[in-house]
Amino acid sequence: MKVTKYFKGNVKNAILSPIFIIIDTFGSISVPYFTAKIMDIGIANSDLNYILKMGLYMVILSMISMLGGFLAMYNSSKAAYGFGANLRQELMEKVQKFSFNNINKYGTASLITRLTNDVEILVQLVQMTLRMAVRTPVMLVSGVFMMISMSPRISLIFLFLIPIIVITMTIIITKGFPLFKAVQEKIDKVNNVIRENLIGARVVKSFVRQEYEVDRFKSANKDLMDTTIKSFSIFIVLMPMVTLIMNLAIAFVLWIGTSGHIEVGSISASITYMTMTLISLMMFSMIFMNFSRAKASYDRIEEILIEKVDIENKDNPVDKKISKGEIEFSIKNFKFTDSNGEAVLNDINLKIKSGEIVAIIGSTGTGKSTLVNLIPRFYDVTEGFIKVDGINVKDYDIKTLRDGIGMVLQENRLFAGTIEENIRWGKKDAKIEEIKKACKIAQIDEFIESLPNGYNSHVEERGANFSGGQKQRLAIARAIIKNPKILILDDSVSALDSTTELRLMKELREKFNDITIIMIVQKISTCKKVDRVLVMDDGTIVGDGTHEELIKNNLVYQEISNSQKEVMPEE
Repeated sequence: MKVTKYFKGNVKNAILSPIFIIIDTFGSISVPYFTAKIMDIGIANSDLNYILKMGLYMVILSMISMLGGFLAMYNSSKAAYGFGANLRQELMEKVQKFSFNNINKYGTASLITRLTNDVEILVQLVQMTLRMAVRTPVMLVSGVFMMISMSPRISLIFLFLIPIIVITMTIIITKGFPLFKAVQEKIDKVNNVIRENLIGARVVKSFVRQEYEVDRFKSANKDLMDTTIKSFSIFIVLMPMVTLIMNLAIAFVLWIGTSGHIEVGSISASITYMTMTLISLMMFSMIFMNFSRAKASYDRIEEILIEKVDIENKDNPVDKKISKGEIEFSIKNFKFTDSNGEAVLNDINLKIKSGEIVAIIGSTGTGKSTLVNLIPRFYDVTEGFIKVDGINVKDYDIKTLRDGIGMVLQENRLFAGTIEENIRWGKKDAKIEEIKKACKIAQIDEFIESLPNGYNSHVEERGANFSGGQKQRLAIARAIIKNPKILILDDSVSALDSTTELRLMKELREKFNDITIIMIVQKISTCKKVDRVLVMDDGTIVGDGTHEELIKNNLVYQEISNSQKEVMPEE
């Protein structure tokens, strides 16, 4: 990961920050020198003019130092948070390119942590580095130089202590580094528990499992707390040790000062410079501590940036729009990358003509959703091919392919905003007349118009303020406003009553008689309204025909039909 490119737009700030830090540092370093001069010369000789002169220099230097510190903070903050914004933007763009397999590999909670917490840790490191990485060595070198120039004997004490402090810091940092990666992984787990709990709040309440979920969160939260405390407890030792060493050094300086060979002002300045240099070393330790923590976050972010997206455009992809909607399946097998080699689909050879309305039915887990998810390349066939209008879907430009397909997934995800904004996900420049037409076809127009704010009515996150059937119809309207050549409805009419479903099918047949419609259904009654029914069992197609044909000669279809008759009489 090339870090420097994320400073784009903030390079000037990243350069100015160290410059102002140097100004701030030299101002701070100079003050003890003038203090010593006032004590050893001005006060010793009762020279008021000299005291006022040195005092004026101190005031001017302090003001310059303050201004330098302010400008350094401003520029380092702007550069660091600009860096974070650019990095987060690239991560988001990369995640948007991920296939379902890529997303499943990391998990939603982990991706959220990486885009937020991990990036913020790197931002803090950048901000600290721009300020402390320059200030610390400048202060360290300047402090040692000033000590040597004012009292070589005192400087020897400090030079003796430096190796001890450095060795101590190295041991502590080495032990602490592995724990920081563990902390970030624990944050992933906490985020996952929170996410599942909030998304499934209704399920939790309906099963009265609040206590269980609280205990689950408590366990993950305590695990994070314990790991964090353990990681930082190692570094907690550092501060008292450096403070002890600093106090011992000051005691030695005062002991040497009792010999009378060193002036009081020089002793005072030497103690100040010694304190500055030891604080500089402590700042070094803080930088390394934050670097250790940031290294774990850096590795996790780099994982995302270097992750190979398994579904990408080929060189010179076909940019031709889907015109007919003919689909051909020739799948020897398909398996998920994390399925331990088990095939989900097997030996599927099928052609769907343009304008056909095809229903796919079968028991749960037979591969119905997987089959339709292969058409827009949410996954890629592992052995075989799928063609749309005679062109392998892998040869299409992905955007062109998906623009020609309207899809309503099993989970009807609506976004926070208005109804109008949600429908415009299908066509961002859609006019209100087009939106109303799509909603009329989807049988949701009357409901929307009955709301006080109509199409400007608020939609809560995930469409929580709408029923299952309402969400399904809004999702259908969002898909058909694209005017696609292929419309895929993945179990998207299951929450509709028979009358609404009948009107929807009638509208789709009349208004979209030139597009191909594939419906995954659960009810035999829906199969009666389509041109053709595909029956799936154990990852393959075991029946292909009309309802009347299948009810006569397909055992699996007959079993599904009979099971539904036991629940309610046939319509």
